Amino acid sequence: MRHSPAGSPAQQDSTGPGLREAADAVLARLVGVEGARLRTDQWRAIEALVAERRRALVVQRTGWGKSAVYFVATALLRAAGSGPTVIISPLLALMRNQIDAAGKAGIRARSINSANAEEWETVRAEVAAGDVDVLLVSPERLNNPEFRDTVLPSLAATTGLLVVDEAHCISDWGHDFRPDYRRLRTMLAELPAGVPVLATTATANARVTADVAEQLGTGTDSAEALVLRGTLDRQSLRLAALRLPDAAHRLAWLDDHLDELPGSGIIYTLTVAMAEEVAAHLSARGHRVTAYTGRTEGADRQAAEADLLANRVKALVATSALGMGFDKPDLGFVVHLGSPSSPIAYYQQVGRAGRGVEHAEVLLLPGAEDEAIWRYFASLAFPPEAQVRQTLDVLAAAGRPLSLPALEPQVELRRSRLETMLKVLDVDGAVRRERGGWTATGRPWSYDTERYAWVARQREAEQQAMRAYVTLTGCRMEYLRRQLDDEQAAPCGRCDNCTGHRFPADVSQAALDAARGELVRTGTAVEPRKMWPTGLPATGIDLKGRIPAGELAEPGRALGRLSDIGWGNRLRPLFAPGTPDAPLPADVLDAVVTLLADWSRGPGGWATGAPDAARRPVGVVTVASRARPQLVRSLGEHIARVGRMPLLGAVTSAEPAPSRSNGARRVRALYESLGLPEETAALVRANPGGILLVDDFTETGWTLALAARALRRAGADAVLPLVLAVQG
Repeated sequence: MRHSPAGSPAQQDSTGPGLREAADAVLARLVGVEGARLRTDQWRAIEALVAERRRALVVQRTGWGKSAVYFVATALLRAAGSGPTVIISPLLALMRNQIDAAGKAGIRARSINSANAEEWETVRAEVAAGDVDVLLVSPERLNNPEFRDTVLPSLAATTGLLVVDEAHCISDWGHDFRPDYRRLRTMLAELPAGVPVLATTATANARVTADVAEQLGTGTDSAEALVLRGTLDRQSLRLAALRLPDAAHRLAWLDDHLDELPGSGIIYTLTVAMAEEVAAHLSARGHRVTAYTGRTEGADRQAAEADLLANRVKALVATSALGMGFDKPDLGFVVHLGSPSSPIAYYQQVGRAGRGVEHAEVLLLPGAEDEAIWRYFASLAFPPEAQVRQTLDVLAAAGRPLSLPALEPQVELRRSRLETMLKVLDVDGAVRRERGGWTATGRPWSYDTERYAWVARQREAEQQAMRAYVTLTGCRMEYLRRQLDDEQAAPCGRCDNCTGHRFPADVSQAALDAARGELVRTGTAVEPRKMWPTGLPATGIDLKGRIPAGELAEPGRALGRLSDIGWGNRLRPLFAPGTPDAPLPADVLDAVVTLLADWSRGPGGWATGAPDAARRPVGVVTVASRARPQLVRSLGEHIARVGRMPLLGAVTSAEPAPSRSNGARRVRALYESLGLPEETAALVRANPGGILLVDDFTETGWTLALAARALRRAGADAVLPLVLAVQG
């Protein structure tokens, strides 16, 4: 679709009945239905964008047809001579769906995102030539220095329509705030007068709606943004919740009842470990399921999406990585194995189901681990002011751009959290991302204590709302709609509480036995650290590059992950704040023995006659714990006794390393704190062979790496880490 020449009939007819007829004609091509007509609010939004050149916010339920608004508006604006539409879109799945949908209406769409870097130059040339009607851009591109400085200005100057999809991400009042979206303020401010802007979302309460509408006014003195907010009811959804005794019963329930759910669907979990664990078990039990997480490779994601769209699988077992934008109109069910921390996030995810069918099942299976996972993610919120100020001071003192690897060793933040904080500071004007890294601008900046505290309280309120949802006796859909400030909320007459129809709680003994067997199965790999963090020499620690082979730990084992639904549920209480230190319970000690036996007989295990005799453990060394000394000592003593090996001593620590710091800071603290007493070192030298290094849990792997280095340097032929739990 090319520009119509100036003065063409299409350009002249920008209002009145002719525009409505043209809009309906585009819709008919888009949906493939002759005679299709726009909804009242769809037409009102298009009219505001095309005829009035306004800025509009559309808050409508999933499946309402928000994409039709911007595709129809694009066709009309392009026919009238406007430049291409730019859509800021958060997920690759959404981009793929949108490009396919646009083609149905003769609209040529292209994308610029992290997955197609090799196409960027071609796409830019096509945009410059006028051959692209819609350009989809991932939000992280907005914070890329080259894109921001060279591409964004030209886009802002030539775009005919700016669309912000999933616009609740703009607002840090919302459940899914994304700092990259804040860069949109810059683009909004630089748009020429009269360029329409459309923001869309299905999940925004009143406060988020007001915040987004206010931000849409950036850079304009015109009338306030038009807000079109509709009912959020989804008449196809039957909401339900089912509380089962434990994780084994939940896993067995899925095994027994998955095939009874209509069509194909999604099983959401709260963590990557859960998704992979559940998918593996259900697959082993004969179900056609695939895991889909942030750890899934791009090509595998596309294949999984295609399999679900074509109903070649019964379900994807997914984290929130499969969320906004995935479009399968006939999705028959959504099951949550674990409760999200926000009703708004929950409503968004269940909104994937029932968009093109009359009936879809939505079931929540809450778990004992839910709140521990909520607490973990809450700990990743915007850092305290002291840490922010420390980062600004380091950047100011540097006098040059600092990359994340160079900055990380000098501050108390892990890289992902540091990067998120810097993106917020960038939008606030306190720092700037340039080629080569980040710099401080020197502009005044204040820490909005009140706002961050309010956001934290809001998160707590959302968690309480989800607790209430589980035990709710009233209408579930009405409750969710009220959480999103839907003024038209009323009893749905469809959910389990409205109808009294409940999912059966029964599970077969065979499924329960299989689930229990899965959940008590021991053994999670603990991969050793192989590279030192960058920037250590700048902190006075002369460690860099690859860890020498003679100082490496071997691949280790853990009983389980704290985030999984098997051993995680059993181990989590042992590490919970306030739990008194005590020797390990007998069932945990027995499980460790089983783990050791399986490990020794596994590939390359020392009980298989493997040629690498150095791996055979000849003694046990513990990592002395300041928080749980009895627990760790009982673990080391039991392993030594059962394995008939000497307990050679412990690696000691003068003070605890910061648990939430980045790798370089943690290594520096451990380097200065960990010690190997001479008597332990002497016993290691006197017992040549492998050493079992025993600790309570590992989160980053750096304690094990530094302890293994000390033992290898003392003469150990190999160090095999064994821990109870892996954090994450």
